[in-house]
Amino acid sequence: MSFQFLKELPTPEEIKQDFHLSEKSAQTKRLRDKMVRDIITGTSDKFLVIIGPCSADNEDSVCDYISRLSKVQEKVADRLVIVPRIYTNKPRTTGEGYKGIAHQPDPEKRPNMLAGLIAMRKMHIRALEESGLSSADEMLYPENWPYVEDLLSYVAIGARSVEDQHHRLTVSGFDVPAGMKNPTSGDFSVMLNSVYAGQHPHHFVFRGYEVGTSGNPLTHVVLRGAVNKRGVCIPNYHYEDLERLIQMYEKMDLVNPAAIIDSNHSNSNKQYEQQIRIVKEVMHNRKISPEIHKMVKGVMIESYIEPGSQKVGEHIYGKSITDPCLGWKESEELIYHIAEMNV
Repeated sequence: MSFQFLKELPTPEEIKQDFHLSEKSAQTKRLRDKMVRDIITGTSDKFLVIIGPCSADNEDSVCDYISRLSKVQEKVADRLVIVPRIYTNKPRTTGEGYKGIAHQPDPEKRPNMLAGLIAMRKMHIRALEESGLSSADEMLYPENWPYVEDLLSYVAIGARSVEDQHHRLTVSGFDVPAGMKNPTSGDFSVMLNSVYAGQHPHHFVFRGYEVGTSGNPLTHVVLRGAVNKRGVCIPNYHYEDLERLIQMYEKMDLVNPAAIIDSNHSNSNKQYEQQIRIVKEVMHNRKISPEIHKMVKGVMIESYIEPGSQKVGEHIYGKSITDPCLGWKESEELIYHIAEMNV
């Protein structure tokens, strides 16, 4: 075999014993889970704003950013629920490049999976305890779920993972909302089939055990744009796209129809400044269409302290080392606009 078994990693239970969540923060998370769940099920008419860095590469700057979000959340609590993005795994199209803090706690050093698991858990705990905001993460590696299942209020399944059977089955065992992104091809049918799989019970192998799941009724779609065969980005957040999604949802045996609009990635052609315009268009379409208002439950925004991005090793505080992000000033203004439009 070409595998080298380097070291056996601690179990999730062992990591949790060493890095545990306080009862106060656990109670905060339970309250936050209900707030997010109520939006997805339609019980609440608040709007979900999932916002934060493309990748959570530095604990201090990420927690600083989230503490700023916490102050904004207090001002818009009657209309919005803000869920900070703490994305500790970074998918790479070619497999090259920085893969997130769970893989490389220090972007300038070699991968260290044990230190990564600890860094991932520590950052989520610190953010929750300092800000009172439970977070969202992308579940790039389903086996990582037990290490953070007591910390997350939202989970995203990426465009390159959404067709994978293991991801779909694992989602069926989550007890928090899981957003299934459309694949890079943009095929809505693939995305909705993933939602169907996530919402229904399954029997499979997980982390060396035979397991059964009951299904996750909070599984829903995330529109992130597509890329055609010529490599051109095709957005899918427009009015007509949402109308088509609504019609397709109605033909499926699905509960809690819901869509989150990812304002970056292929929707913006990775032009991060365009996120402002895109979010404003989404909010406008919700205002003029009762059906879209009912379907679109939130937006995803890539945002950090400093706008744009930097290369690994430049050490600019609060600036993304992966995809470029909106800066804090523009992000704060955009959140207030979203709150004003959610009527």
